[in-house]
Amino acid sequence: MQVKQFAALGAGVIGSGWVARALGAGLDVTAWDPAPGAEAQLRANVANAWPALERAGLAPGASPERLRVVASVEECVADADFIQESAPEREELKLALHERVSRAAKPAAIIASSTSGLLPSDFYARAVNPERCVVGHPFNPVYLLPLVEVLGGANTSGEAIDAAMSFYASIGMRPLRVRKEVPGFIADRLLEALWREALHLVNDGVATTGEIDDAIRYGAGIRWSFMGTFLTYTLAGGEAGMRHFMQQFGPALALPWTKLVAPTLTDELIDRVVDGTSRQTNGRGIKELERYRDDCIASVIEAIAAAKARHGIED
Repeated sequence: MQVKQFAALGAGVIGSGWVARALGAGLDVTAWDPAPGAEAQLRANVANAWPALERAGLAPGASPERLRVVASVEECVADADFIQESAPEREELKLALHERVSRAAKPAAIIASSTSGLLPSDFYARAVNPERCVVGHPFNPVYLLPLVEVLGGANTSGEAIDAAMSFYASIGMRPLRVRKEVPGFIADRLLEALWREALHLVNDGVATTGEIDDAIRYGAGIRWSFMGTFLTYTLAGGEAGMRHFMQQFGPALALPWTKLVAPTLTDELIDRVVDGTSRQTNGRGIKELERYRDDCIASVIEAIAAAKARHGIED
C-alpha cells in the first residue's frame, strides 16, 4: 500500500511520537486529541524530537509544517491511508472509538492501535471492516526506537498485517510479527517481569532505584542493545554454546531467585520509588532528559550500525 496521509488519534507521549516519526518520514499528518491544550503540547513534543530526527535522517520534504490538528475524529481519519490510534489503555474506550473510526475511515485504510497489551479481537469487536484492523505496538520514543509489534485479531486478514508491516518498515521501523494473540505481546511481557523484580528489590531494601538502573545500564543493557538475551547466553556457554549453557545454568532456574508476583504497591514503596527517581533526575526537566535520552539512543544505534558494517553482520 502507498501511504501519503497519516492520521494520529491521541497526542500523548506515544501519539506525539508517532506524529514526529510520520512527519520525519515525509508524510502529511492529521492529528486529533480531545484534551485541553493538546495541540500546543503536541507541537512542543514534535519540536523537541526534531533534532534527533534530523540526526537520524529526514525524508525529502519532511517538515513539522505538514501537521494539521483537527477538531473531530471524523475529520482526522476521513482522508487517511493509515490510521494510528494511541488512546488510553481502556478497552471500553477503544471499543467505542474504533466503531466510530472505522465508520468514518476510507474502506481501504489500515487501522492500527498502539495498545501495549489489550487484545484486538476484543476492542475491534464493533469495527466496520475489521479485516483491516491491526495492532502496531511501538516503544518510547517512537520516533527513534525501531521496534513495533504487529498482530491481528480474529477477523484481521493476513493482507492487512502484511500491509501494516510494509508501511512500518517504509518509515524506518523494525516490525515484529507476533504469532499469537496473547496479552502483553512479547516485549512488554519481558519488561514487566523485570519491572516486578525491580520493585521487589526496592521494597525489600536490597537496592535503590539508581542502583538497579546501574545494574542494567552497565551490564546486561549494553549487551542487549546489540545481541539480545538468547544470543548473549549462547556466548556464555563458550565453544559448546547454548546446550552447554542450559546444562550448566539450567538448575538455577529451580532456585527461588525471583518473585514473579508483583509486590503490593504500598504508600511506602511508592514513596521509595518516587524519592529514588527524583534523586536520579537531580532537578533536570523532562524535556531536557528526553533530549539526553534521544542523543544516547542515536549514538548507540550509530555505533551498532558501524560495528555491524565492520564485521559484515546483517540482521
